[in-house]
Amino acid sequence: MTRPDRRPPRPAASRRAFLRGAGLGVLGAAGSASLVACGSGDDATASGDAGEGYGRIAVQLSWIKNIEFAGEYFADSRGYYADAGFSAVDLLAGGAAGTAAEAMVLSRRAEVGLSSPTLTAPAIVNEDAPLKIIGTTFQKNPFCLVSVEQRTPVRTVEDLAGKRIGVQTGGNETIFEGFCTANGIDPSSFTVVPVQYDPSVVETGEVDAFMAYLTNEPILLAGRGLTPVTLGFADTGLPFVAETFTVLQSTIDERRDMLKAFLRAEVRGWNDAVADPAESARLAVEEYGADQGLDLQEQTREAEAQNTLVVSDDTRANGLFTMTDALVEENLGALSAMGVEITAGQLFDLSLLDEVYEEDPDLITG
Repeated sequence: MTRPDRRPPRPAASRRAFLRGAGLGVLGAAGSASLVACGSGDDATASGDAGEGYGRIAVQLSWIKNIEFAGEYFADSRGYYADAGFSAVDLLAGGAAGTAAEAMVLSRRAEVGLSSPTLTAPAIVNEDAPLKIIGTTFQKNPFCLVSVEQRTPVRTVEDLAGKRIGVQTGGNETIFEGFCTANGIDPSSFTVVPVQYDPSVVETGEVDAFMAYLTNEPILLAGRGLTPVTLGFADTGLPFVAETFTVLQSTIDERRDMLKAFLRAEVRGWNDAVADPAESARLAVEEYGADQGLDLQEQTREAEAQNTLVVSDDTRANGLFTMTDALVEENLGALSAMGVEITAGQLFDLSLLDEVYEEDPDLITG
């Protein structure tokens, strides 16, 4: 997808496709992983416990190294992974040339993958993948339709009637269809236009609204002097979470303490990231994503925007990455609207986070 980093538009095989691809053949793709390591290490291989502590850990990111992984940058640069017992962390970049988190975890090239229920659940249901989600960075997914005030604003589902809606082909269509189903929208009442990931089609009027990420394309359009109007999917029928931590069931069974140590470091890192968007952006622009041509002001605005997805009243009470029973049920309902039937026990194991916060309640910063 096009990001607010002023690089050329990505082709369809982009991060957005990873997050939306409900039919991903992760088992077949597991052997073709492309590893791009960052930061604390130069050999991106998953590891077992090594000597004292847990050795190296590999984490597959869902996109390029930009602001979306600010918490991981803090956890690495401030030594939280080291404090937790890891000798090094390999943050493996995703993106157009990357491999989906599920494939990386299944092939044991990464212990943890950042993903979404829209990917992990179909892998479990359709391919018997032995995966579980153990927490989520975003309490709300950032998917939306973005339009502009200066042309034809689309504020409600009723406004879709008669409009031209830009939707990226592939997995994005599945989520958009689920959005329509969840809201009882007649798909014949508007026209879907296949597009790529560049929101300029909204600016030019080629489409009236465009499937986007709340923390990205609207910011880019605002930077062009336009007034973006967004219709968020999370608040309109599809309240699934995003940037989830996906692991093997066997890792939970055999290396539970390691995963808890990882989560502890992640919580510390994301607590810092939420508290300091400016430093989050600096780490992304000047260090971890230094080769991406990121813009500091845009990344700072994105950091501020994504904090509203990371932090909620529930996380203030229960801690980052947690999910209430109600939120779990909402995710199952959203998946059902997309044609994926799965139980909470099949998809989630949030008991590790419960134990982390029971053992260290000071991690809940409120």
